[in-house]
Amino acid sequence: MTIPDYQTLMLPFLRIAKDGMERRFRDAVEVLAEEFALTDEERNIMLPSGTAPLFDNRVGWARTYLKQATLLQSRKRGFFQITTRGMELLAKKPSRIDNSTLEQYPEYLDFKLRRGELRFESKASDANPKASNLELAERQSDSTPEELFSQAYQRLRGNLEAELLEQIKMSSPAFFERLVIDLLVAMGYGGSRRDAGSAMGKSGDGGIDGMIKEDKLGLDVIYVQAKRWEGTVGRPEIQKFAGALQGQRANKGIFITTSCFTREAMEYTKIISTKIILVDGEQLTSYMVDHNVGVSPVSSFDIKRIDSDYFEGENV
Repeated sequence: MTIPDYQTLMLPFLRIAKDGMERRFRDAVEVLAEEFALTDEERNIMLPSGTAPLFDNRVGWARTYLKQATLLQSRKRGFFQITTRGMELLAKKPSRIDNSTLEQYPEYLDFKLRRGELRFESKASDANPKASNLELAERQSDSTPEELFSQAYQRLRGNLEAELLEQIKMSSPAFFERLVIDLLVAMGYGGSRRDAGSAMGKSGDGGIDGMIKEDKLGLDVIYVQAKRWEGTVGRPEIQKFAGALQGQRANKGIFITTSCFTREAMEYTKIISTKIILVDGEQLTSYMVDHNVGVSPVSSFDIKRIDSDYFEGENV
């Protein structure tokens, strides 16, 4: 079963509280997961940002919207309880509760208006001239605001990585070698930039482009093959690299390419004793973005949540 969206979760969440008792949020998450027959694999799916489980996040947003419409209340941290208004709504036996249902309550509309301070104001819809792109996206996709934010980030990052790879492919071999050095040093390998630079291109072996310290102390050495490849890199190239490593009595290597690897090449690295890490073009640009190599930050946004510990004394 697919993971339900946060609006689909609103009615089941409210029903959990129908007896009027105060309940724990974590217990509600487990009840809903069982009600929707979610597997462990589905429960472990994370948000695109990787900050929280997707299902738990959606349950949290369902609770948030129900609270903003005063259908629920929270008297202490991590707990919730149905209100008289919530009871009245359940008594009407609705088949579904979603954002359009909540718009009948002025408190919820006030909440939406307050959110306008953080919305992306742009062209409006015919139905609601004041609706923002974010609001429209919420209605169309049933995604939570946090999911939409993460999805937008992933699209921007994907476009950036694609453009970055095109730039790399148009660069000279010498520039690509410097790029690899910069990336490895940024990732914590090679000691200093000077040490790493002097080690690349100095191995003298046809299957190895250079060597780099695994750590600043140089307790071990990693051999590197870095090529701007036009076609897919197959098993023969990896075998050649593995042979070169054996000739150096080395047991660690990194093979970096702007292209990609065949399945046979990837499977080969799993059956040999030498540890060889394969880095294709997509992984290369992903590492570059992660470590700010060849890119620079334009803007940043901090996603914050309530510090419950700060209010601990008020919730007893």
